Amino acid sequence: MTSSGPSNQASHLRLAVLLLAAGEGSRLGAHPKALLRKDGQTLLGLFSGAIQGFAPTEYIVVTGFHAGVIESEIEKINGSLAHPIKVIQNPAPERGQASSVRLGLESLKEEFDVLLVALSDQPEVGVREVRELLVAFLNRETGKEIILPMMEGRRGNPVLFSRKAIAEILATPGMVCRKYMDTHPDKVRAMLTSNQAFVMDVDTPEDIQQHKLSLT
Repeated sequence: MTSSGPSNQASHLRLAVLLLAAGEGSRLGAHPKALLRKDGQTLLGLFSGAIQGFAPTEYIVVTGFHAGVIESEIEKINGSLAHPIKVIQNPAPERGQASSVRLGLESLKEEFDVLLVALSDQPEVGVREVRELLVAFLNRETGKEIILPMMEGRRGNPVLFSRKAIAEILATPGMVCRKYMDTHPDKVRAMLTSNQAFVMDVDTPEDIQQHKLSLT
């Protein structure tokens, strides 16, 4: 196992990725979180680079507020990605994150074994965290279809869903991932972790300072 890719077992899983980047970033002065910079790269660019080693069968980014500038960034980075981003624009992002999730799920076209649903404002999520989720999925108990990272009682992200779980979500009009997990707790495997990356996100100017991020 290397630090730049999945374990041998995990690499046999066909991974699809859904990244949510439709939010307004209102507490950051309406700045798109996906375009915050760390070490000279946008969070979108860093995450996109991190998942390349997992060879995703499909990589969807849902945009909404700030769609123009985010999609411009996607155009820039797609040329360097072996597994490029497919953009889906939410025409009504004011309806909230659930609408973006549902739209993203309905846009999946390729075959996959597991779907990673990720947020665009988690600066510490990378190869290690995705691999941890995939290994937990491989080692899950019978009947568990979702891997939910949990740190000290807090729900984390990203969350990993089996193809079966996604099919069941899509079969119910208006159903989304969080509601499905709450309705079917028996299908959720809580992955207990001490890795703070799963619960770290960026909501305030203080978070930007804490994670050594910049707006430009």
